[in-house]
Formats: sequence, structure tokens, C-alpha cells
Amino acid sequence: MRPREFDQDDVFRIAFDQFWRKGVRGTSLSDIAREAGVQRGCLYNAYGSKESLFLVAYERYADEYLTSLEKALGSGTLRERLTAFFNLTIKNFRSGSPARGCPTTRGLMELGSEGDGLDENARQAFANLMTRITGLVQATLAKGLQKGEFKGDPASAALHIITVTRGLAVLERAFGDEAQLKKIAADTVNLVLGKKSR
Repeated sequence: MRPREFDQDDVFRIAFDQFWRKGVRGTSLSDIAREAGVQRGCLYNAYGSKESLFLVAYERYADEYLTSLEKALGSGTLRERLTAFFNLTIKNFRSGSPARGCPTTRGLMELGSEGDGLDENARQAFANLMTRITGLVQATLAKGLQKGEFKGDPASAALHIITVTRGLAVLERAFGDEAQLKKIAADTVNLVLGKKSR
């Protein structure tokens, strides 16, 4: 059996960080190979293209991010759960130095681009993550409905919350103002649940 030529975990981490910071168009397999200390041909032989490597790395990111969201939504009152969800979302957008923004939003902006942009497989991966996140939020709201913490429609409210996160991703890029993002998040929780009684 032939030994592995590189550490996949290391390559995925390096690749996704570069894709997140620079976009798929702004990243090359040579950039990733250089930082990972491997030959470009090894990456090409293993993944076929940088777009294929992006999809594998993105799916890994999506699974890890969903695990974090499940934990954030896992305990406390419904208000605390939704606040934790927004805090984690904003923290994700603001991670890195400088802040890297939202990898899904960045990727969506590259769909259908001429040349080396992303394709339908990437669009489906992005849509799948958004669907899974929406499902987690909807299930959390449904539990809140059963406990009397929420009076609306879980499906509609979850879609509204996810739509707000997409707006937050854009506003983070435009202004980089974490306090503003958190205020919008808090206002959204108040709109969904009603203002917290004092």
C-alpha cells in the first residue's frame, strides 16, 4: 500500500482558510500547495481541481459549523438559544485578522463567474448548508412553541432569522461594526419573540 503523500486535514484547513480569505478565484492550487508544503501535482491528482478541493473543504467546514450551531441552540431559554445562535454567527463572520466574512456569502458571489468561478455543485452545497441551518432554527422554535416561549409559526420565523443572517454577512463586509451586528440580532430576537419583559 502506498503511503499518504500529505496530511489531508492540514490541506483542508489551509485550503479552506485561503478560499475563505481570498475566494476561489483569488486562490490557486499552487498557493495551497506552497503553504501546505506539498507538490501542486499531488493536490491535482487527489482532487482534480481547486473547485473540487473547495467543495470537499467546504463540506467539512459545514459539518463543523453545524455542530457548533447545534451546541449553541442546545440549552437555555429560547431567547438565550437564539441569542447564542446569532452570537456564534457573528463571531464566525468576524473571525480571522482581518475578519474573513462569511464563506458561504463569499462563495455565492462567485457562482456562475466566467473562467474559474464556482458551479452548480457549489450552489447546491451552499443551499444545503442554509437548509440545514434553517432546519435547526425551526426545530428550536418548535420546541419553544411547545413550551409557550414562542407564539408564531416556526417555519416562517426560522426563514426570517436565516434571511437576517445573510443581511448581517453583507453588513459585516460593508461596515465591520460588531456592535451594530449584535444590535440587529437582538432586535430580530425581539421581533420574533416579543420584547423581553423587565
